Amino acid sequence: MAWNEPGGNGKKDPWSGNRGGNQSPPDLDEVFRNLQKKFGSLFGGKGGRGGSSVSAPGGGVGVGLVLALVVLLWLITGFYKIEEAERGVVLRFGEHVATTEKGLHWRWPVPIESVEKVNIAERRQVPYKATVLTKDENIIDLQGTLQYKIDSAEKYLFNVKNPEVSLNHAIESAIRLSVGQSKMDFIITEGRDEIAFRIQNTVQDIVDQYGTGISIKEVNIQDVNPPQPVRQAFQDVIQAREDKQRSINEAEAYRNEVLPKARGAAARMLEEADAYQNEVVAKAEGEADRFNKLLKEYNKAPQVTRDRLYLDMMESVLNKSSKVMVDVKGGNNLLYLPLDKLMARDGAETGSQFLTDSQQREVLRKLAQQQKNTRSASDQRTREVR
Repeated sequence: MAWNEPGGNGKKDPWSGNRGGNQSPPDLDEVFRNLQKKFGSLFGGKGGRGGSSVSAPGGGVGVGLVLALVVLLWLITGFYKIEEAERGVVLRFGEHVATTEKGLHWRWPVPIESVEKVNIAERRQVPYKATVLTKDENIIDLQGTLQYKIDSAEKYLFNVKNPEVSLNHAIESAIRLSVGQSKMDFIITEGRDEIAFRIQNTVQDIVDQYGTGISIKEVNIQDVNPPQPVRQAFQDVIQAREDKQRSINEAEAYRNEVLPKARGAAARMLEEADAYQNEVVAKAEGEADRFNKLLKEYNKAPQVTRDRLYLDMMESVLNKSSKVMVDVKGGNNLLYLPLDKLMARDGAETGSQFLTDSQQREVLRKLAQQQKNTRSASDQRTREVR
């Protein structure tokens, strides 16, 4: 029995919305007819009552609209967007037909055309590690990184099957070539930058020959060491070299400190010598001039000048002596005057250790007078005895 037939214990069509508790299994033919009616009414078809079928022209129009919608959706999938740092390589059945830049673009959807997006602004890094032989037949372990960018998206995708593998092979070849031209001491100490520059140029030449579209931006050598069994010996050599350089720096610092002082002392001695020379020459010239003037006076009065010179000399000599010998004319005794003790005694009384010129003359006068009185008394006694 069909679902839409009347009767049958009050059962109704399940598509009408009424559901009974004791429904029989649905009729598949009736279900397909109802679906056909609904599609026909949706796309302009007319369905008859009592299960009449959709007309053929209306069904054809509906299928066409569905196909048109599907095609429209398929064409919409051909739109794609390229970022500023990217390049879009358009492939038609696998063949390169165009390269697009930043913006919104359209291409034939899959399976006719496809787009490969390549980031040309990203700076990519490749680590490397190699054990190589140097020019002086030593072995070193070299480790570092290489940074590169993609200049041509087409060359990067099509010229080489695997650009990164080719780049690794190029790095290995460049390292062996560059290190093999240098000695180990140079590579370990001050030659790292030069070796890295050589590796960069060599790798760039190789990838250009392959046409990979890669541009090498920088090569860094992070670690260069001899093999593990002899590493400690090389570390000792490096330490000794650093100690040598430190000693040289300390010696240069000491030299820079001592030399200015020595130059200053030498300049001061030269200036003092010049000053002494000028002083001695000026003093000699003055003495010579004074002698010439004195000679003129001596020629005028020789005796007077001779006595004057004698007195001046004795005065200059006796002024520096604290002992005086007095010889009285006509006497037999030589009088000794302890002026140092007299000066000390008189200085204690006056609060000074030295006597003035007038005090010294007064002391000498008193002593001469006492000597004269003593001699007169001695002569008087001598006459009386006779």
